[in-house]
Amino acid sequence: MNLFEKNKNDKNDCLFFGSNENPKLLKLKAEIIKNPIQFKFENENENENEKQIKQIKQIKQIASSYFGTIFLFENGKAIEYLKDSKQNPEKIPIENIKKVTVGGKIEGFLTSEGIAFKKEKTIESQKIKGYINLSELIEDPNDRVIQDIVCGSRSIYLLTSNQNAYGFGYNDCGQLGFDSEKLPKAEKPILMMKNVYRIFSGISSVHVFLLNSNQELFGCGFNGRGQLGLGKNQLKSNELIQIQNIPKGNIIDIQCSNYSSLMLIEEDDDRRKFYLSGSKGEFSKMISDDGKENSMVFNEFRLTLGENETERYLDDELGNDNILDFSVGYNHTLVLTYGGKLFGFGGNTSGQLGSEKTNVYKFITNEIKLPKLRFNEDTSNYHVSCGFNKSFLYYSRYFSNLEEDLIKLFQRKEFCDISFKTINGEIIEAHKLILKYRLKHYEDGIEKLQEIISKKTTKESNQIFEMIYSNRIINPKLYSEIKEIINSNEKIEETMKRIYYLNENENDFIIERKEKQYKFPKLILIMRSELYRGMFLSVTEDKSNKVTDYSELSNKSFQIFEYWIYSNQIKEGIQITQEIIDEIQIGIDYFQLNQTNPNLFDLLINKFNNQN
Repeated sequence: MNLFEKNKNDKNDCLFFGSNENPKLLKLKAEIIKNPIQFKFENENENENEKQIKQIKQIKQIASSYFGTIFLFENGKAIEYLKDSKQNPEKIPIENIKKVTVGGKIEGFLTSEGIAFKKEKTIESQKIKGYINLSELIEDPNDRVIQDIVCGSRSIYLLTSNQNAYGFGYNDCGQLGFDSEKLPKAEKPILMMKNVYRIFSGISSVHVFLLNSNQELFGCGFNGRGQLGLGKNQLKSNELIQIQNIPKGNIIDIQCSNYSSLMLIEEDDDRRKFYLSGSKGEFSKMISDDGKENSMVFNEFRLTLGENETERYLDDELGNDNILDFSVGYNHTLVLTYGGKLFGFGGNTSGQLGSEKTNVYKFITNEIKLPKLRFNEDTSNYHVSCGFNKSFLYYSRYFSNLEEDLIKLFQRKEFCDISFKTINGEIIEAHKLILKYRLKHYEDGIEKLQEIISKKTTKESNQIFEMIYSNRIINPKLYSEIKEIINSNEKIEETMKRIYYLNENENDFIIERKEKQYKFPKLILIMRSELYRGMFLSVTEDKSNKVTDYSELSNKSFQIFEYWIYSNQIKEGIQITQEIIDEIQIGIDYFQLNQTNPNLFDLLINKFNNQN
């Protein structure tokens, strides 16, 4: 059954199945939801949280642990349904949340400002001990902007904007990369490794992997079942060790359970395959290259379908379909394909595999039958999330502020200065300035892009440009055709910074103030400021190339404003004062700056408070 049916009006679809404890996620009988059904936020008594939920357009992320289920929304707010509580869901008292992550006994939150918080609970009381700001506990003040946060079972890992990885919490098995006897627990974040690109762990995991920019993988922690890929003879590793025998290809994701590690690799032909190291007790059969069972290194992991293991494999069943997303919970796993099929394997004690409750593991993968839903055709923005005994499938299409602005810019025809003809003869217009910095080699890239567009429909062409402007994989098949010519690994924020630093010859508008000139491309000002959008696009107003002597802002304030327009970030090295905050508030109103959560004013307030 293909669940991705076209419907442009419904972008908040969410399926739920598994344990339905109090407060009930659904107004149905508590405990077991064995068939996937549409999720709705419902409670017996409506309160302020419930009123707030009704106004929210889209789920951004779902994270579920033994203690509760957290829902993060596109407006940066989050609520949590606590296990066995008869109260309504609790509002998370943190604003502008960018990501939530959960472990067995710990929860982590990352804000859009780069501040990391943790909340820890105990099995005895299940009470919140409080939220702790982990960012301010990092000793180096220049390393306190957090880019990513990942929870293990009882540990938290932080990736800073300087690409440094820190660990916090329990280290009883060496999961922080230090001697577990000398340091069983870290009360402050400790530096684990530099030049880190990504961090991988899991809800029940006491081991962790760190990937550097050269695709070299390092790991530490518990290895009793070979889950680090070090072989069963080594019980644990107290220090980071480079993992050998990594399959060829691009590591898309690694998710860890207590005894296993499941790796998704994208090969050169864009085909995605699973590899596993560790115990098969929580997963179905793992087959090595020689056809023998192996739990000591990362080997190909073939998901078996049907009632007996010799019947057929998921790899063969998928055909031209490909793996879109997967999630490893406490003891079960979901796999979602681009074609809209959902598969599950592992524990099913609470019906979390979408079938009748059983007290044993399902070692054979089964396709989960889904109800007929009104899903949007944009398949790449669907996600699965596994918790302790819950399963979710939901739509979440989240773009950064700059990506949203760039996509809106692409949809406007004003100031477009380059054209591409589609296979049906229609013209797609774009902006040279954006393409110059998004394509790896501009001249060759333009030529190749012209060739690709000439063979595509208008709809496909629009998707291609939306992927270039947003750097999101909206259509995997089309993305595979353009990924060699675009800066696919560079975030939009980094692209905009390059324009900021390198586009001296591209500036065509000057703001003069206090005898100092600030040069901007009109294209960037149109994208970010309502004031200049109206000025440049008006048929009556003066379209001269400068506005003179706007002196309300000091030089420092104007530098902040200038850098924000390009990067949606606050420029480093500027001490924030109350005077600057007051000036920026005036400047935001004057320039009619596009403001979304988090906005510039809120970021300045937070930075000012952290300084003091």
